[in-house]
Amino acid sequence: MNTQQIAAKTDWRSEWFEFDDVAYMNTAGQAALPKVSIRAAQAAIEWKKYPHKMPEENMFALPARVRELLAEMIGAQPSEIALTTGASTGMAAVAQGVEWKPGDEVLIARGEFPAHFATWLPMQEAGRLKVRVVSPRRRFLTTDDLIDAITPNTRLISTSLVRFDDGARCDAPRLAAAIHKVDGMLLLDVAQCVGALPMNVADLGADFIVASGYKWLLGPYGTGFFWASAKSMAVLKPMPAYWSSIEGSSNFSKLSGEIRLKKEACRWDMPETANFLNLAPLQASLEFLARVGVKTVWEHNGDLMAQIIERLPLDKCVLASPANPELRGPYVCVAARHAAETPKLYEKLRTAGVIVSLREGALRIAPHLYNTELDVDRLIAALTT
Repeated sequence: MNTQQIAAKTDWRSEWFEFDDVAYMNTAGQAALPKVSIRAAQAAIEWKKYPHKMPEENMFALPARVRELLAEMIGAQPSEIALTTGASTGMAAVAQGVEWKPGDEVLIARGEFPAHFATWLPMQEAGRLKVRVVSPRRRFLTTDDLIDAITPNTRLISTSLVRFDDGARCDAPRLAAAIHKVDGMLLLDVAQCVGALPMNVADLGADFIVASGYKWLLGPYGTGFFWASAKSMAVLKPMPAYWSSIEGSSNFSKLSGEIRLKKEACRWDMPETANFLNLAPLQASLEFLARVGVKTVWEHNGDLMAQIIERLPLDKCVLASPANPELRGPYVCVAARHAAETPKLYEKLRTAGVIVSLREGALRIAPHLYNTELDVDRLIAALTT
């Protein structure tokens, strides 16, 4: 039986605890931990309750397993994965690690997630580079908007693969090819799609990838990863590192001696990498996604989004995401016909027990495997009445 057949026969709602009579459609804001991940977190708490029961090998085996699972999900090598506390950690590693030259510029898009601005604008204020903000020429930012903004001075484009405000998805391979023509680099923020959109780093063409783990990876808050190919890692200058990135650090009986940093991406691991209170449930979630299949999540969400768009009460609402599914991520946004009414619509949904996000003047509807047609019915009913 293949993954698609399994998905058709499985009621995935049983993998999560009940949602207290709400239709929770806010995975893009905060994912719900599956039952298996809750149990892993509870077991990790027990390790601190009785430290003598904590498996000693977890110090290194647990981060290694999480690295392997992330690498498998995105078609990478474990040596190319750093474990972080979120997307910003990887952005900071790139910002501080690149040897910037006079005149270098970084492109970011208007309305991009604030982490991009918080990373690059201070670098501009310090006089180390120039930031140019690209505005969409039409309703949604397109790949062409970014490509047409490239100049010979563009050293890096920092952008989301799927935008947080409207779900628009860029054509990463084409963007990467364009920036590479001027010897620039592409940093992709995949926080709003990794785990829900099948992807392979070789196909994306990016030089760096960053992500938080508490959304579509179904992990706890304070998790994430940073990916860089061996070629991209070579571009980054050495910087202070966590001690476990030192060669031989796994030998607790002999930690002193010659200090040499590993060449792998673990040089950018977050401090206290073996944070098992976070990594144990993240490992469980990643194993769950590996078992289910990211493609299953993508197809499930695609079906629910199609239903939402088809049934949208157009006398009261408008689609606030690209209509073409090839240009969208794993969620969809809608807004009231009159902008001032959208916040009221958001409160109306909450009163009706339909939980979504209010982002940049739109309702972001982000389902997952725990959502069904019944949740869509509840959503449409609340939007219609």
